[in-house]
Amino acid sequence: MQYDLDELNSMSQDDFTIVLGDIWEHTPEIATTCWVARPFKNIDDLYNSMVELVEGMSEAEKLALIKAHPDLGRKAKMAAVSVREQAEVGLDRLNLEKYNLLLSFNRAYKNKFGFPFVIAVKNRTLESILESFSERLNNCIEEEKKAALSEIMKIARFRLDALITKQPSTTKY
Repeated sequence: MQYDLDELNSMSQDDFTIVLGDIWEHTPEIATTCWVARPFKNIDDLYNSMVELVEGMSEAEKLALIKAHPDLGRKAKMAAVSVREQAEVGLDRLNLEKYNLLLSFNRAYKNKFGFPFVIAVKNRTLESILESFSERLNNCIEEEKKAALSEIMKIARFRLDALITKQPSTTKY
């Protein structure tokens, strides 16, 4: 289901959180907190409000947000939107060789950094994802935290764009 900004701006905090709670993987408190910044003039305004909240998080909260993301290709519990995003790239239909390669990358990455590899899979191929895995394994932990958060912000934007209709709001704020 899609929503327009008028609908989002008029929602209760609970409804707003239900609708936007999965924008940031298993971290609905970002939507809950962002609700007070209404009314939003456009998608950019909403997105930027959410990004500001993420950027203002403590290091422990940012790490928890990174850790809330699933390993790529794993058959584990994840947000429904993550399941769809990974399926769009075919990560749910890997042959045994590719699946084992992805598991190997996941294991090496998690062993090095202590959190899952996060990448916005939209508009990517399995090959480009594996290439990014390989490149990012060379990063230091601080570079990788920044890279993961950057990818999380891309994921959030893709999710917002899919959830909110592009029609202009009829209300002037």
